[in-house]
Amino acid sequence: MEKVFSRFTPSDDYRREEMIRQIEHSLGCLSTSELEALYYDMLTKDYIRE
Repeated sequence: MEKVFSRFTPSDDYRREEMIRQIEHSLGCLSTSELEALYYDMLTKDYIRE
């Protein structure tokens, strides 16, 4: 299954960087238990590979 937002063209670089900043900010606001739940969810959906 192809990942959503997995391919960006050079013209999309600004939008990609802005989304990364927004995600990083949101992650910084989560508690440890919320981060663990998110990590587990992403791991089981194969978005994160160890």
